[in-house]
Amino acid sequence: MLYNTSPDQLYEPRTTVVNPVGYGKVALVTGCASGIGLACTQLLLEHQFSVCGVDRSPFDYNLLRVADHGRFHFHLADLVKDVGACDEAVRICLQAAERDDRPRRVDLLVNVAGVLDNFASADTVTDSLWDHVLAVNLTVPVRMMRAVLAPMKEQAANKTTGNGQGGVIINVASTAAVSGAVAGIAYTASKHGLVGATKNVAWRFRNEGIRCNAVLPGAVDSSVGQSIANRVDGGLDAGGFTQAEPVLALQAHTQRPDTGSPSSTKSANTGTDITALEVARAILFLASDAANSINGVCLPVDKAWGVM
Repeated sequence: MLYNTSPDQLYEPRTTVVNPVGYGKVALVTGCASGIGLACTQLLLEHQFSVCGVDRSPFDYNLLRVADHGRFHFHLADLVKDVGACDEAVRICLQAAERDDRPRRVDLLVNVAGVLDNFASADTVTDSLWDHVLAVNLTVPVRMMRAVLAPMKEQAANKTTGNGQGGVIINVASTAAVSGAVAGIAYTASKHGLVGATKNVAWRFRNEGIRCNAVLPGAVDSSVGQSIANRVDGGLDAGGFTQAEPVLALQAHTQRPDTGSPSSTKSANTGTDITALEVARAILFLASDAANSINGVCLPVDKAWGVM
């Protein structure tokens, strides 16, 4: 098995010390109900952000600490089917901030929601698959960025609460954003496009108090990894997956020191799998003041997989 398929869990921090890096700030996270989006939501709440989460699937509040419920607002929406859903999500986030007696603002947008393709190549990809993957992975993140830019620019211009700091945008791309060997053509093109959009936004709004960066996760224990695992026996493009599988195995498997043969079980794996929480921690860093001078970067979170 290439991926760990363990379910999402409640995140309990090891320390009881409150880290106030997000105190007074409002974050908007897409794809918040599972995987990286859920881990990001949990971590941002731990660091005192007020979080507005958006997902097309219902959110399980049992995956949040009870103490964090008051700072989390969930909006159920399909950002692909409804052209105005992205603007609506931002409007709801701004209103939620007001209800919490916080400034009407969005300090952080994390575009997490994404969908994998079936590893189809240019000669086998269907129009419907291409359109759907590009819509979820590229069109929606661009719409979300468009929707938050106005309030972020307004915030930067606010002498009282902004002081030149408009906001931070972080797009969750993939190793497939810089490689052609780990996914099908639709997913690969969508993530390459997301990196281009990230760099364009970073440059265009660099003087308006807005930073835009991307993280490039490798093989992550998330819904994307689970979807691969669940479809290995059916639904994948055989030719495309056959070509990508050895490259994926370089990340998802380790070598047994005694035999030199690839591990075949999770128990034998020595830790190359990347957790959603590890990706969330990279996102938190890019969102923090410690990264104030970092803009337009694509940060790999892949344990050196992408250096090949």
